[in-house]
Amino acid sequence: MKKKGLILLIIFVAAVAVFFFIFKTPQTTKVTLTETGSAPPDFELTDINNNRIKIAELKGSVVLVNFWATWCGSCVEEIPSMERMFRLLSGDSRFKVVTILYKDDLQRAKDYMSQNGYTLPVYMNPDSSAEKTFGITGIPETFILDKKGILRHKVIGPEEWDTPRVLDALRTLINEP
Repeated sequence: MKKKGLILLIIFVAAVAVFFFIFKTPQTTKVTLTETGSAPPDFELTDINNNRIKIAELKGSVVLVNFWATWCGSCVEEIPSMERMFRLLSGDSRFKVVTILYKDDLQRAKDYMSQNGYTLPVYMNPDSSAEKTFGITGIPETFILDKKGILRHKVIGPEEWDTPRVLDALRTLINEP
């Protein structure tokens, strides 16, 4: 009889443990910026020369934030048009491009950029706070922040960044008060 009671007690304790494990509210610090009209919390980036910037320091400029990697075929496909867009608009201090290397080797990215003559600024985000902030689901993903730091556009997948449609949209944001 004692054996039966002990088995029932073990089953009861196990059931309670399973119940709490399944229905426990997860504690998470993930911040996801998924809707236009929201401002991301500040995060820090490091460029390929180990200079640090905070995204909040770029307020006053339209900021195009692009997540990419050298191993991503779609990313490599869109970079030439992004480079052309960057060269067309980079003379305007009210426009910034921030490309964030995603799960890739920094030296490989430096070599890739150098071999192709690309001048886009490349940043690292070692603590992954940027990808958490933007809720990255894959790459390439691009986010366009207005001069107030508000998310205005989100682009999932590759884009032709130097088309008249895209350039006009960016210029419209740049020229907003």
